[in-house]
Amino acid sequence: MPMPHRVAMQRIKRRLVGKEGAARVRELRAALEELPDYRNGPYADIRKWINDEIESSRARARQTHRDSMAVRREGAAQIAFVGAPNAGKSSLLQALSNVQIKTGDYAFTTTRPVPALTRIGGVLVQLVEIPGLIEGAHEDRGSGRALLGVLRNADAMVVCHSVSAPLAQLDALRSEIDAAAIALPAILAVTRSDEASSSDAAARVCRHAPDLECVHVSVLEDRTLDMLRDSIWQLTGLVRVFLRHDGELTVEPLALVPPVTALDVAHTIHHDLGASCRGARVWGPSARFPGQRVGRGHELTDGDTVEIVS
Repeated sequence: MPMPHRVAMQRIKRRLVGKEGAARVRELRAALEELPDYRNGPYADIRKWINDEIESSRARARQTHRDSMAVRREGAAQIAFVGAPNAGKSSLLQALSNVQIKTGDYAFTTTRPVPALTRIGGVLVQLVEIPGLIEGAHEDRGSGRALLGVLRNADAMVVCHSVSAPLAQLDALRSEIDAAAIALPAILAVTRSDEASSSDAAARVCRHAPDLECVHVSVLEDRTLDMLRDSIWQLTGLVRVFLRHDGELTVEPLALVPPVTALDVAHTIHHDLGASCRGARVWGPSARFPGQRVGRGHELTDGDTVEIVS
């Protein structure tokens, strides 16, 4: 003879006190096993309540997991470094930003997304290392869905592949990204290029992905790091505009989404300046000569210096 249903419900709720996530789900399943197998009446209602609680607990656990993986955006753009385990992502991020990251010559050194702010072309850009993605990531192997979610929210990605790694690894990575329906502007960074006995190995990787701009990079060679910085800046798609006032240049440029006009720059500085803007003087790629006087609608180019005329 089963105990009164109200007593059974009270006992179940007491067992759940202080339990969340997997522990709560295990306790709920155990309680479900102990219930009489009635399909109608109060015990059927308790069974339905437990099943609803199991689903609710799973949903909360998934949401908590996603939130714990989220990366707060900073800087003018967010660029994700993505690759298979041990593809050299951590070393690159550390070399470009000076952030201290645990690195090692073994897989899964990094287990959570790592953000780092760095200046590229004078503009603050956020780089985010995505922990190594494995085959089946889009089906949530290795917390793949949460990691791919972080990647999806980035503005662009640097696909990292070690010069000595098999090309099948690069194919598998790109297949996982495609399966997750992620389509971001991308470049390919062939890492550890100093380890190759010749440039042939790095060139072979580049030929394998002809649709991606390819950069050979080594954390030991500043020249290659500078090349990667230039490529990352192009990847952002932003336009840098340096400001000039009374003959003095500002230290930090504005970074704006194109197309960018002189009026856009004025409004970015202050809405009152935008209202009074009559044009600008321009030095740089978009000017026919240094200090050219242009109208409010003049379209600016990356690297221009602008003095607003009001």
